[in-house]
Amino acid sequence: MTAFANSPARKHRTTVQSTTFAAGAVLVLAAVVATPAAAQRIENQVAVFAALDKVTARISKLEVKLGDTVKFGALKVTPRNCFSRPATEQPKTTTFVEVKEIELDGSEKPLFKGWMFAESPGLNAVEHPVYDVWLTECAQPKLTSQPTQVSGRPGAGTAARGAAQGGQPAQPGAQPPPPAGNPDDAPTPRRRPPR
Repeated sequence: MTAFANSPARKHRTTVQSTTFAAGAVLVLAAVVATPAAAQRIENQVAVFAALDKVTARISKLEVKLGDTVKFGALKVTPRNCFSRPATEQPKTTTFVEVKEIELDGSEKPLFKGWMFAESPGLNAVEHPVYDVWLTECAQPKLTSQPTQVSGRPGAGTAARGAAQGGQPAQPGAQPPPPAGNPDDAPTPRRRPPR
C-alpha cells in the first residue's frame, strides 16, 4: 500500500484530477462573467422634478414631458431622457436634463447640463443662489412595440402583456401568463415508477 501511495501512477492521477478541476473552475468563472446583467431599464415619457425657491421657501412639483421646457422662476428646465427600473429591482432613476438661467436682459445662460439621479439628489445638483431643482421620479413608461416573450412559447408575450396590464389576455382562449420568473427554474414534477 505504501508503495502505491508514492508511485508515479498515483502522482500522475492526482495531477490530472487537479488540472481537470482547475479547468472546470475556469470555465464556470468565464460563464458567470460572460453573462450579461439582467437589469432592464424602462424609458419614460415624463420627468418629475422638485423645485425650491429659497427666498419664499416654496417647493413646487414640476412634471415635464421629455423635450418640453418648463419655467420655474428664472430657470428653464428641459429633460431629454428619463430612465427607471422595474419595481422588482434596486431603484435607479436617472434623467439627462438641461437647465438654463434667464438673465435680466432676457438672454439665457446655460446653468447645468448632465445626468441627475433621484436616489442621490446632491450628486449632480443645480447650483444657483435662489433656486434648487432635483429629480424625484420618472412617470408614464413608454410601451414597447415588440412583444416580450414571457415563456418559451412563441406569441406568449402578447397574451402575458395584456394580462399583466390588468386586462384580459390578448388572444381569445389564451391561457393566463405563467408566474413571474424564469420558466426553466420551475421544479420538474416527479413521475411514479412503473409497477
